[in-house]
Amino acid sequence: MKYTIPAVIFAGGRSSRMGTDKALLPFAGYTSLSEFQYNKVSQWFKTVYLSSKSNKFNFNCPILKDIYKESSPLVGIASIFQILKTDAVFILSVDAPLVNRYVIDKLWEAYTHDTHANTSAIIAQSPNGLQPLCGIYKRSILPFVLQNISLNKHRLSSLLRDTPSKTVFFEDDTPFTNLNTQEEYQKLLTSHTLFTHQKDS
Repeated sequence: MKYTIPAVIFAGGRSSRMGTDKALLPFAGYTSLSEFQYNKVSQWFKTVYLSSKSNKFNFNCPILKDIYKESSPLVGIASIFQILKTDAVFILSVDAPLVNRYVIDKLWEAYTHDTHANTSAIIAQSPNGLQPLCGIYKRSILPFVLQNISLNKHRLSSLLRDTPSKTVFFEDDTPFTNLNTQEEYQKLLTSHTLFTHQKDS
């Protein structure tokens, strides 16, 4: 079964700690981390987009370009709901390649069984804390997003704290491993975990 809501991979970050655009780094036999994530997520969702300031990718994929000059995930969320006619969207960061089907299944279950009409987001949480770029966002969050942008408040943690969001707890931090530095990138390239995470655990 493929999920019917769109999935959007956020690949427009500045990658300041990496020293180069992490979205374009080669990964697991693919020309880029973006292509790896796109192909993986496309196994699970009918429609997958990449969110970025520009089409910087060397493979065919639909792009959602930010419609604001600022650079932040908040801007990406605002752009998604102003471009797409969808009531909800799954969002994943390009630099979290170990997120697997098990994680998405649990988020989807919480989304479909949520009885609170005003819930605006279903977000993963691990022992390391909230994972705001791994979750399902509803259109009802858009007014809060636009308000925060107008106030120049771009932290997703602030947005989720001030909106009726729900968290789904995961006991293992591994699926939410982020590639922020060259050291983290090289370590994961040599890890066996990289080649086993795609098996729907």
